[in-house]
Parts: sequence; C-alpha cells; structure tokens
Amino acid sequence: MPPIVNVAAYKFAPLEDLKPLRKRLLDLCKPLGLRGTILISTEGVNLFVAGVRESVDTLLAELRSLPGLAGLEVKESESARQPFNRMLVRIKREIIAFGVEGIDPSRRTSPKLAPRELKRWLDEGRPVTLLDTRNDYEIKLGTFQNARTLGIDHFREFPRAVAQLPEEWKRQPVVMFCTGGIRCEKAGPYMEREGFEQIYQLEGGILKYFEDCGAAHYDGECFVFDQRVGLDAGLSETESDQCFACLTPLTAEDQLDPRYVKGSACPYCMQSTEAQRAQTLVERHEALRRATDPLPGSTACDNYRPLNIPAAAEGRVLTEFLAEIFPRISEAEWREACRSGRLLDADRRPVEESRVVRAGERFLNLEPAAIEPDVNADVRIIYEDEAIVVVDKPAPLPLHPSGRFHRNTLQAFLHAVYAPQRPRPAHRLDANTAGVVVFARTRHFAGIVQPEFARGNVEKVYLARVQGSPSEELFECTAPISTEAGELGSRCIDEQNGASAHTKFAVLDRFDDGTTLLEVRPLTGRTNQIRVHLWHLGLPICGEQAYLPDRALGSVQTNDVDDPPLNLLAYQLSFKHPLSGERVTFFARRPEWSLSRDRSRA
Repeated sequence: MPPIVNVAAYKFAPLEDLKPLRKRLLDLCKPLGLRGTILISTEGVNLFVAGVRESVDTLLAELRSLPGLAGLEVKESESARQPFNRMLVRIKREIIAFGVEGIDPSRRTSPKLAPRELKRWLDEGRPVTLLDTRNDYEIKLGTFQNARTLGIDHFREFPRAVAQLPEEWKRQPVVMFCTGGIRCEKAGPYMEREGFEQIYQLEGGILKYFEDCGAAHYDGECFVFDQRVGLDAGLSETESDQCFACLTPLTAEDQLDPRYVKGSACPYCMQSTEAQRAQTLVERHEALRRATDPLPGSTACDNYRPLNIPAAAEGRVLTEFLAEIFPRISEAEWREACRSGRLLDADRRPVEESRVVRAGERFLNLEPAAIEPDVNADVRIIYEDEAIVVVDKPAPLPLHPSGRFHRNTLQAFLHAVYAPQRPRPAHRLDANTAGVVVFARTRHFAGIVQPEFARGNVEKVYLARVQGSPSEELFECTAPISTEAGELGSRCIDEQNGASAHTKFAVLDRFDDGTTLLEVRPLTGRTNQIRVHLWHLGLPICGEQAYLPDRALGSVQTNDVDDPPLNLLAYQLSFKHPLSGERVTFFARRPEWSLSRDRSRA
C-alpha cells in the first residue's frame, strides 16, 4: 500500500460564493478517497487532509486555482494509515476562531521568522521570549525549551491571557509559535495592537521547524488534531494516544498508568474533573453572591402567579373553580380580581368574570408591586454535574414561589445562576427547614429523579432538637396525617381520613436544658410529617412557631430572618444518580444546635 500523505495548509484571502465552493470541493475529494477537514470562510481556507499522493496533488491544484490561493503553501508528513475518519468541508465565520474584530491577516501580519533563523537566535543565546499560543492540552506533549505558556483552553481566551502578560514584554522581542502558524497570523497583529513592539511569528509553526531544524531546542512531541495525536521531530507518528473521555493527550508513560483504559478513561479524567468541579463551585458561589446581594425581592416588582387548569376543570367558570381550590379566597374576590385586571390569560390580557376554561389553559394572577420579606441567602452548592445540582439550603428560605415570596426563593436564585437552564426541585423542603435539596437541571433528568422521591426510593435522615426528653432511646410514630390544610394552614393527626405516615426516631443526645437531639428517618413523605408527628408525641421542635407545646397551634408561615431557627435539619440524603445508576449520598452542614454536648463545648 502506498503511504498516506498528510497535508496541512492555510491562507488568508477573500473568498466568495462559499456554498457552491463547498459542494465543488466535496464532489472533488470524495471520489479521490481523501479524508480530513477543509474550513472555508470569507477570510480564507484552512485544511488538514490525508490521502494518496495523486489525490492530494489534485486537491491542491484545485485550491491553488482559486483567486487569492495561488501561493498556498503546504506542510507534509507521511503515515502508514489514514488518520481521519471522513471528509468534511465546512463554512465558518473564521478559519481560526478568535472572536476579535479588526484583525485581518490577509492585509497585514506580524514579521515572520524563518525556522533556521530562530534556531540561530537560540544557538547564539539571544535574549528572546518564546510564547506558545496553543492550548494547555496541546502543550502537554511538548514545547520549546523555556517557552512561556498562557494557560488557555481555547484560542478565544488569548486576548484575556495577553492582558495578564508582564508590561516589560512590550519592549522585548517576542517570538510566538503554534502548530502550523495559523493562530499566530491573528495573535501577532493583536499583540501589536495592544502595544507589543517586537512581535515575530515562527513561519510555518512547529511542524515547519521540525522539517527544517529537527528537535533542536525543542522538548517532546507536537500535538496534531488527528488520530496520530503526536508527531516527533522527524514528523513521524509517536506512541502517544488521546483519552476518549476527556481528550487529554497521553504519553506512552501515561498509558502505563492502571487508571488508563483505552477508549474509556485515563488518569487525568478524575483529576481534571475534580479540579474543574472545584473551580465551577467557586464560580457558582460568586454568582450566587451577585444574585442575592441585594436580595432580588428587596425592590418592588409585580409578581405573576401561574394558574394551570387541570382536565377535571374543563368547562367550568374560572372564578368558581379558583374559589374551590383556594378556599380562603372567595369567588367574589376572584371576580373583583377580573374586574381590576389582576387575573390575566397567558398573553397577559384581562380575563372576563364569565370566562369558561379549557383543560391545559394557563392563567396569571397579578400581585401588584410589593417588597418581599428578607430571607437567609447563605446557599451552598454541595455538588453539581450535567444532571443534578445538590444544595445545602439555609433557613428561613422558601424553596419555590408561594405566599409572600416570589423572587426571594431558592428556585429563583438557582434560575438566575444557571440561566438559561431552570433547575427543578426533585422534592419538597419547608422554608423553615435547612438542609440538603436536590434539583434536576433539565426536564429530562427531572423525569428520572422526581419519581424516585415520589416512590420513596430515597433515604432521608434528619436531625431535630426537641423540647422534652423521650422515655425510650428508639421509638416511632405511625399516626395518619390530614391531607388538607386546616386552621392557619396547619396539618394534624387524622385517624379517620388521614394519609398513612411513618417516622422513626433515635436519641442522639440529651441536654441539660431538657431538650433532646434526635435522628429522624421519615419513611413516608407527608407534608410537615416530622413536625406533626413530634408535636403529636408531645415533643415539639425547638424554634417551632406552628406546632407548639400542649398541642397548641401557632401560625404556619415562613419565619423572619431574626427569629430563632427551627431546629430541624435535612442532614443526609441518599438516592440513585440518574446518570450512573449508582447510589450517592450528600450531607448538610451541622448548625450549632445540632452538635452534641462534647462537640459544642470544644
């Protein structure tokens, strides 16, 4: 079999009629058995293509026949196999993505330094700064000795990195280089525009230097964007590989690591993933700070509460239906809402009092501009990936819009931080209860995670500090709980019509003030279940304002931020991860009230 000829070339020149040109090149390349990628744009052409000699020459002759491309120069190497899977011709805005306006290499570039001239400079020890403009993962396989790198993952980050370079570099000779030279065509003029006085481009990049000068002053290999991964100074394919999962280039030594599984994973996957997640969490918390300081609900703003019509309400008068599902608001009040323009359809047009609804319709209840009560915004993101976000929720903080709260809610905070995604809570947690909450990042993952909570396939462990001291170390409650809110919005024990509920308790510590720290495991998920069961047992939770001692009822509402905290914490949550299917466990921070006597004294 004849050797495969690999060619890399680019040229900045004005090109027109790109769609016909794309078809013309594809129709030429495919019958010739060529594979690779050709990028065309109004600024020129950039290509990496491989095939037998005759086919490559035919393509190059065709390209050089185009206006402006007659002087197209090519870098060649040979390989025993075809390094590309298919033939692509793509139309791009830029043949090398940079994103900076006003840089036009077809009109002007920085002075070019021939490879042999650079070698002479380095042989002589001339004072010069070598600047590698490539991405971090490319540099891993090799670079020039003593070269300075920029710590970037994409060429679009180059301007930001240049802004951080030492000021004295602007008066010193700087020779920049990349794989084949194309990035330097834009990087050079940009640096000159930023005030760098002596900028040179290595002509033809690393590959041309290898061709002319070999390995002199260069350590390692040159990363290439095809299946060969790395080329040595003789332009021959090396033993380097690239991780299928994280795309990190891997040396022969890397491939000896027991964590390397060809086509699956490598030792850098875990390292890079952990580092990236740590950095991402830092950025998320900074975004949370910006989203909550000041609190979004601290300024007056109209709120629109959604009202969705279920199938059972088909054909009913809207005001009559609303009075039924919101018993504390009369039908007369809903009619007044229509007359005053506060009840709107999905297009925010006023609704008539006599409006008959259809299943699936959506209405909005306008709540005029109001300032919302303050909340605790000390939200901590414990973990995130592409499927879920796990949050340590403070209290008081409503989970989602309700009552007096619309923008001062955990869900609203996360929508601001993760926009355009709108994370959805997988389960409930009272505004006054702190602890672990799971959100699904998309509708798809919500459809996987939420049913796990609904079916009770999730292990929940709470901590509660209660008033009183139970007589037993282990005890439980199975009293049924009312399904409808009662007076002041509370729930109660309903032996006749209540829903089954089961909670297990274990004593963790007994305090001198007569209070007790409990581990609580709810086996069902009724509204206010833990609070109602402890109230029923004569052990109301410390800080409780709703379920009070002696079976008295207070006001069921979100506490003020200055109120004593409800001593109830969703401490531990275990569930099946929607991606891996493996069981994962997350823990919340433990507040002072939940610490044992020995730890609280320490």
